[in-house]
Amino acid sequence: MRICTLVLGLVISCLQVSVAMAAELTQTLKRINDSGEINLGYRKSEPPMSFVDESGNAIGYSIDLCETAVAAVMKKLERTNIKINYVPVTAASRFEAIASSKIDLLCGATTKTLGRSEKVGFSQLTFVTGGGLLSRSDAAISNITGLKGKKVAVVENTTTKTSLERVLSENGINSEVVAVASLDEGMALLDKGEVAAFSSDQVVLIGSVISRSAPDQYFLSPQLFSYEPFALAMQRGDADFQLVVDRALSQVNRSGQIVDIYGKWFGKFGMKPPVALQMLYQLSATPE
Repeated sequence: MRICTLVLGLVISCLQVSVAMAAELTQTLKRINDSGEINLGYRKSEPPMSFVDESGNAIGYSIDLCETAVAAVMKKLERTNIKINYVPVTAASRFEAIASSKIDLLCGATTKTLGRSEKVGFSQLTFVTGGGLLSRSDAAISNITGLKGKKVAVVENTTTKTSLERVLSENGINSEVVAVASLDEGMALLDKGEVAAFSSDQVVLIGSVISRSAPDQYFLSPQLFSYEPFALAMQRGDADFQLVVDRALSQVNRSGQIVDIYGKWFGKFGMKPPVALQMLYQLSATPE
Protein backbone atom coordinates (compact mmCIF):
# COMPACT_ATOMS: atom_id res chain seq x y z
CA MET A 1 0.00 0.00 0.00
CA ARG A 2 2.83 2.37 0.89
CA ILE A 3 4.55 1.55 -2.44
CA CYS A 4 1.35 2.28 -4.38
CA THR A 5 0.95 5.55 -2.52
CA LEU A 6 4.56 6.48 -3.31
CA VAL A 7 4.16 5.67 -7.02
CA LEU A 8 0.90 7.59 -7.19
CA GLY A 9 2.60 10.55 -5.55
CA LEU A 10 5.42 10.51 -8.09
CA VAL A 11 2.95 10.34 -10.99
CA ILE A 12 0.98 13.28 -9.62
CA SER A 13 4.21 15.26 -9.14
CA CYS A 14 5.28 14.61 -12.74
CA LEU A 15 1.85 15.63 -14.01
CA GLN A 16 2.01 18.81 -11.97
CA VAL A 17 5.44 19.66 -13.44
CA SER A 18 4.17 19.00 -16.99
CA VAL A 19 1.05 21.08 -16.44
CA ALA A 20 3.10 23.89 -14.91
CA MET A 21 5.50 23.89 -17.87
CA ALA A 22 2.64 23.89 -20.37
CA ALA A 23 1.04 26.79 -18.53
CA GLU A 24 4.26 28.81 -18.79
CA LEU A 25 4.50 28.46 -22.57
CA THR A 26 2.99 31.22 -24.68
CA GLN A 27 2.36 32.01 -28.34
CA THR A 28 5.03 30.54 -30.63
CA LEU A 29 6.66 28.32 -28.01
CA LYS A 30 3.28 26.83 -27.10
CA ARG A 31 2.39 26.21 -30.74
CA ILE A 32 5.72 24.50 -31.36
CA ASN A 33 5.39 22.37 -28.24
CA ASP A 34 1.80 21.38 -29.08
CA SER A 35 2.51 20.54 -32.74
CA GLY A 36 6.03 19.17 -32.35
CA GLU A 37 7.07 21.25 -35.37
CA ILE A 38 8.80 24.55 -36.09
CA ASN A 39 8.48 26.36 -39.42
CA LEU A 40 11.46 28.27 -40.81
CA GLY A 41 10.80 30.66 -43.68
CA TYR A 42 13.55 31.31 -46.22
CA ARG A 43 14.19 32.82 -49.66
CA LYS A 44 15.31 30.27 -52.25
CA SER A 45 17.78 32.46 -54.17
CA GLU A 46 19.64 34.81 -51.86
CA PRO A 47 23.11 33.28 -51.56
CA PRO A 48 24.95 33.18 -49.27
CA MET A 49 22.26 34.22 -46.74
CA SER A 50 19.60 31.67 -47.76
CA PHE A 51 19.27 29.50 -50.85
CA VAL A 52 18.90 25.88 -51.93
CA ASP A 53 21.66 23.41 -52.74
CA GLU A 54 21.68 20.93 -55.62
CA SER A 55 19.48 18.58 -53.61
CA GLY A 56 16.93 21.29 -52.88
CA ASN A 57 17.90 21.68 -49.22
CA ALA A 58 17.72 25.11 -47.56
CA ILE A 59 21.23 26.32 -46.67
CA GLY A 60 23.07 29.56 -45.93
CA TYR A 61 24.38 31.94 -43.27
CA SER A 62 20.93 32.84 -41.94
CA ILE A 63 19.76 29.22 -42.10
CA ASP A 64 22.65 28.23 -39.81
CA LEU A 65 21.66 30.94 -37.34
CA CYS A 66 18.03 29.83 -37.41
CA GLU A 67 19.04 26.22 -36.78
CA THR A 68 21.03 27.41 -33.78
CA ALA A 69 17.86 29.10 -32.53
CA VAL A 70 15.91 25.86 -33.09
CA ALA A 71 18.40 24.00 -30.87
CA ALA A 72 17.77 26.62 -28.16
CA VAL A 73 13.99 26.15 -28.55
CA MET A 74 14.38 22.40 -28.10
CA LYS A 75 16.43 22.97 -24.98
CA LYS A 76 13.80 25.36 -23.63
CA LEU A 77 11.04 22.82 -24.29
CA GLU A 78 13.21 19.93 -23.03
CA ARG A 79 12.54 18.06 -26.26
CA THR A 80 14.71 16.52 -28.96
CA ASN A 81 11.98 15.51 -31.39
CA ILE A 82 10.92 18.87 -32.82
CA LYS A 83 10.53 18.58 -36.60
CA ILE A 84 11.93 21.43 -38.71
CA ASN A 85 9.88 22.47 -41.74
CA TYR A 86 11.61 24.74 -44.27
CA VAL A 87 9.00 26.96 -45.91
CA PRO A 88 9.97 28.99 -49.02
CA VAL A 89 8.67 32.57 -49.09
CA THR A 90 9.05 35.56 -51.39
CA ALA A 91 9.82 39.21 -50.73
CA ALA A 92 6.11 39.91 -51.08
CA SER A 93 4.79 37.03 -48.94
CA ARG A 94 7.35 36.76 -46.12
CA PHE A 95 5.80 39.14 -43.57
CA GLU A 96 2.26 37.88 -44.14
CA ALA A 97 3.60 34.36 -43.60
CA ILE A 98 4.77 35.48 -40.15
CA ALA A 99 1.53 37.28 -39.28
CA SER A 100 -0.56 34.26 -40.29
CA SER A 101 1.69 31.83 -38.34
CA LYS A 102 2.65 30.01 -41.53
CA ILE A 103 6.24 30.44 -40.41
CA ASP A 104 7.71 30.92 -36.94
CA LEU A 105 11.07 32.43 -37.89
CA LEU A 106 12.20 34.16 -41.08
CA CYS A 107 15.74 33.22 -42.13
CA GLY A 108 17.24 35.27 -44.93
CA ALA A 109 18.44 38.72 -45.93
CA THR A 110 15.79 40.67 -44.06
CA THR A 111 16.48 44.30 -43.14
CA LYS A 112 15.22 45.41 -39.75
CA THR A 113 13.38 48.74 -39.91
CA LEU A 114 11.10 50.64 -37.56
CA GLY A 115 8.32 50.53 -40.14
CA ARG A 116 8.51 46.76 -40.42
CA SER A 117 8.65 46.52 -36.63
CA GLU A 118 5.06 47.76 -36.60
CA LYS A 119 4.07 44.49 -38.30
CA VAL A 120 6.58 41.86 -37.14
CA GLY A 121 9.14 41.33 -34.40
CA PHE A 122 12.89 41.10 -34.92
CA SER A 123 15.78 39.42 -33.20
CA GLN A 124 18.99 41.26 -32.41
CA LEU A 125 21.01 42.11 -35.52
CA THR A 126 22.75 39.28 -37.37
CA PHE A 127 24.51 41.06 -40.25
CA VAL A 128 25.11 44.49 -41.77
CA THR A 129 25.50 45.38 -45.44
CA GLY A 130 24.16 47.97 -47.90
CA GLY A 131 22.47 48.42 -51.26
CA GLY A 132 24.78 47.88 -54.24
CA LEU A 133 24.80 47.82 -58.03
CA LEU A 134 25.77 44.95 -60.32
CA SER A 135 26.39 45.52 -64.03
CA ARG A 136 28.07 43.73 -66.91
CA SER A 137 31.84 44.09 -67.19
CA ASP A 138 31.55 45.36 -70.77
CA ALA A 139 29.25 48.15 -69.61
CA ALA A 140 30.39 48.71 -66.03
CA ILE A 141 28.53 51.15 -63.78
CA SER A 142 30.78 52.27 -60.93
CA ASN A 143 28.34 54.41 -58.95
CA ILE A 144 24.77 55.64 -58.67
CA THR A 145 25.32 58.51 -61.14
CA GLY A 146 26.13 55.94 -63.81
CA LEU A 147 22.45 54.99 -63.89
CA LYS A 148 21.47 58.28 -65.57
CA GLY A 149 19.22 57.56 -68.54
CA LYS A 150 19.40 53.80 -67.96
CA LYS A 151 17.24 51.00 -66.57
CA VAL A 152 17.99 49.32 -63.23
CA ALA A 153 16.21 46.24 -61.90
CA VAL A 154 15.45 45.74 -58.21
CA VAL A 155 13.31 43.26 -56.29
CA GLU A 156 9.93 44.69 -55.31
CA ASN A 157 8.80 44.90 -51.66
CA THR A 158 12.38 45.40 -50.43
CA THR A 159 14.13 48.19 -48.56
CA THR A 160 16.71 48.25 -51.35
CA LYS A 161 14.04 49.41 -53.82
CA THR A 162 12.89 52.16 -51.43
CA SER A 163 16.46 53.33 -50.81
CA LEU A 164 17.37 53.20 -54.50
CA GLU A 165 14.38 55.31 -55.53
CA ARG A 166 15.14 57.83 -52.78
CA VAL A 167 18.81 58.17 -53.74
CA LEU A 168 17.97 58.58 -57.42
CA SER A 169 15.42 61.27 -56.59
CA GLU A 170 17.71 63.13 -54.17
CA ASN A 171 20.49 63.24 -56.75
CA GLY A 172 18.24 64.17 -59.66
CA ILE A 173 19.17 61.04 -61.59
CA ASN A 174 16.67 60.13 -64.31
CA SER A 175 16.70 56.33 -64.28
CA GLU A 176 13.91 53.81 -64.91
CA VAL A 177 13.51 51.44 -61.95
CA VAL A 178 12.24 48.04 -63.11
CA ALA A 179 10.59 46.06 -60.30
CA VAL A 180 11.14 42.27 -60.43
CA ALA A 181 9.82 39.45 -58.27
CA SER A 182 13.13 37.76 -57.46
CA LEU A 183 16.91 37.89 -57.69
CA ASP A 184 16.85 35.30 -60.49
CA GLU A 185 14.51 37.49 -62.55
CA GLY A 186 16.71 40.53 -62.02
CA MET A 187 19.85 38.65 -63.02
CA ALA A 188 18.11 37.31 -66.12
CA LEU A 189 17.24 40.84 -67.26
CA LEU A 190 20.85 41.91 -66.68
CA ASP A 191 22.22 38.93 -68.60
CA LYS A 192 19.94 39.69 -71.57
CA GLY A 193 20.92 43.36 -71.56
CA GLU A 194 17.37 44.53 -70.87
CA VAL A 195 18.62 46.54 -67.87
CA ALA A 196 21.97 48.24 -67.34
CA ALA A 197 22.24 47.15 -63.71
CA PHE A 198 20.65 45.03 -61.04
CA SER A 199 20.42 46.42 -57.50
CA SER A 200 20.24 44.40 -54.29
CA ASP A 201 22.03 44.05 -50.97
CA GLN A 202 25.73 43.95 -51.84
CA VAL A 203 26.28 40.68 -49.98
CA VAL A 204 23.50 39.03 -52.01
CA LEU A 205 24.99 40.34 -55.26
CA ILE A 206 28.38 38.91 -54.28
CA GLY A 207 26.82 35.53 -53.56
CA SER A 208 24.95 35.53 -56.83
CA VAL A 209 28.05 36.35 -58.89
CA ILE A 210 30.29 33.78 -57.21
CA SER A 211 27.71 31.03 -57.73
CA ARG A 212 27.66 31.59 -61.51
CA SER A 213 29.83 29.87 -64.08
CA ALA A 214 31.35 33.08 -65.49
CA PRO A 215 31.70 35.59 -62.61
CA ASP A 216 34.21 37.70 -64.58
CA GLN A 217 31.45 38.96 -66.84
CA TYR A 218 30.01 41.03 -63.99
CA PHE A 219 31.15 44.26 -62.34
CA LEU A 220 30.20 45.05 -58.74
CA SER A 221 30.18 48.73 -57.84
CA PRO A 222 32.20 49.47 -54.68
CA GLN A 223 29.68 52.15 -53.69
CA LEU A 224 26.95 51.40 -51.13
CA PHE A 225 23.92 53.69 -51.23
CA SER A 226 22.09 52.45 -48.12
CA TYR A 227 22.52 50.88 -44.69
CA GLU A 228 20.91 47.43 -44.37
CA PRO A 229 20.99 45.80 -40.90
CA PHE A 230 19.75 42.20 -41.09
CA ALA A 231 17.85 40.32 -38.38
CA LEU A 232 15.64 37.25 -38.02
CA ALA A 233 11.93 38.08 -38.07
CA MET A 234 9.12 36.56 -35.99
CA GLN A 235 5.67 37.43 -34.68
CA ARG A 236 5.42 40.85 -33.10
CA GLY A 237 5.09 41.00 -29.31
CA ASP A 238 6.21 37.41 -28.67
CA ALA A 239 8.71 38.26 -25.93
CA ASP A 240 9.27 34.68 -24.71
CA PHE A 241 10.15 33.30 -28.14
CA GLN A 242 12.29 36.33 -28.99
CA LEU A 243 14.25 35.86 -25.77
CA VAL A 244 15.06 32.26 -26.70
CA VAL A 245 16.21 33.34 -30.17
CA ASP A 246 18.27 36.28 -28.87
CA ARG A 247 19.85 34.11 -26.21
CA ALA A 248 20.97 31.65 -28.89
CA LEU A 249 22.38 34.41 -31.11
CA SER A 250 24.19 36.00 -28.17
CA GLN A 251 25.81 32.68 -27.31
CA VAL A 252 26.96 32.24 -30.91
CA ASN A 253 28.63 35.66 -30.77
CA ARG A 254 30.13 35.22 -27.28
CA SER A 255 31.64 31.84 -28.14
CA GLY A 256 33.14 33.02 -31.42
CA GLN A 257 31.09 30.47 -33.36
CA ILE A 258 29.78 33.32 -35.49
CA VAL A 259 33.25 33.70 -37.02
CA ASP A 260 33.17 30.06 -38.12
CA ILE A 261 29.70 30.51 -39.60
CA TYR A 262 30.88 33.62 -41.45
CA GLY A 263 33.93 31.77 -42.75
CA LYS A 264 31.79 28.86 -43.92
CA TRP A 265 29.68 31.06 -46.20
CA PHE A 266 32.00 33.94 -47.05
CA GLY A 267 35.43 32.30 -46.94
CA LYS A 268 35.13 31.11 -50.54
CA PHE A 269 34.59 34.73 -51.57
CA GLY A 270 37.96 35.60 -50.05
CA MET A 271 36.23 38.02 -47.70
CA LYS A 272 37.11 38.82 -44.11
CA PRO A 273 34.44 40.31 -41.85
CA PRO A 274 34.47 44.08 -42.44
CA VAL A 275 35.13 46.27 -39.41
CA ALA A 276 31.46 47.25 -39.08
CA LEU A 277 30.45 43.59 -38.99
CA GLN A 278 33.14 42.72 -36.44
CA MET A 279 31.83 45.49 -34.22
CA LEU A 280 28.28 44.18 -34.66
CA TYR A 281 29.38 40.73 -33.52
CA GLN A 282 30.95 42.22 -30.40
CA LEU A 283 27.93 44.37 -29.61
CA SER A 284 25.63 41.35 -30.07
CA ALA A 285 27.52 39.21 -27.57
CA THR A 286 24.98 40.06 -24.87
CA PRO A 287 26.00 38.52 -21.51
CA GLU A 288 23.74 36.15 -19.59
